[in-house]
Amino acid sequence: MEPVRLTQYARGGGCACKIPAGELEQIVAGLHVAAPPGSDVLVGLDDGDDAAAVRIKGGRAVLSTADFFTPVVDDPYDWGRIAAANAVSDIYAMGGDPIMAINLVAWPRELLPTDLLREVLRGGLDVATEAGFPVLGGHSIDAPEPIYGMAVTGTADPDRLMRNDDAEPGLPISLTKPLGVGVLNNRHKATGERSEEAIASMVALNRDASRAALAAGIRAATDVTGFGLLGHLYKMCRASGVAARIDAAAVPYVVGAREALAAGHVPGGSKRNLDWVRPHLSADGITEDELILLADAQTSGGLLVVGEVPGAPVVGETVAAGSLGDGVLVRVA
Repeated sequence: MEPVRLTQYARGGGCACKIPAGELEQIVAGLHVAAPPGSDVLVGLDDGDDAAAVRIKGGRAVLSTADFFTPVVDDPYDWGRIAAANAVSDIYAMGGDPIMAINLVAWPRELLPTDLLREVLRGGLDVATEAGFPVLGGHSIDAPEPIYGMAVTGTADPDRLMRNDDAEPGLPISLTKPLGVGVLNNRHKATGERSEEAIASMVALNRDASRAALAAGIRAATDVTGFGLLGHLYKMCRASGVAARIDAAAVPYVVGAREALAAGHVPGGSKRNLDWVRPHLSADGITEDELILLADAQTSGGLLVVGEVPGAPVVGETVAAGSLGDGVLVRVA
């Protein structure tokens, strides 16, 4: 029998299948109420941060997040590993430690054998074991497309949360993983060509980067996933009331990403990301291809940190709001 190509059973793949950011913001507008004075809510929906945070008895904060997506690679075990690493990344992006997770599964039982689902779950469990948290059940449904992810709970010091609304001007911006997995995953879906470098990047935990950022006293961070570097940086700048410069030449890419882009393997999500940010973007002299890579929809990407993280390249700096021109929050040079 021919091997099953999981990516052929889904319209999108990985975090590139997210609802576009601008559309999502319109959907949820007005559907939340600010926490009342004295509330234990530390981080809610206001600025679209990576996880919710609530202060609990004992002086800790509990963090809660959920993330799931359609197959990003054909191998079920690797898909499970990538999805788990991606889900727990939101906890690390906030400066927390995961304590448990539950699986979220949709599976087309009449189309795909359940042995493949078992491999997906095994991959997720192995990454959770590596990260040091248990997977305690979950929920599954029969559905037209395969979907897998996790809801993850963590804890953190409420006074040391890394947030996307706490960036200050005049600080370096670090990126802890290379970009480009979006275009490489798109090539994989179209041709079956596998990128070991992309898979290695996606399954790598952001745990060490998170701990290094906390040790360095970092207060503002987010992870780079479906909205791309430009999209997540724009959200951070908007939430924090700052602007940012990015040095395009300093941004690292996974081996083969530029070649995949040149061959036309561009996720629709990457184009939508760029369209969303473009009204607030200055990029004179930067090619459209370069901007697409900077907006490339990542799956299980690295941390975007306002500050220096040992071993991570500095790709730009924050500046005062308004200093880049009227309405410009991000400048690429």
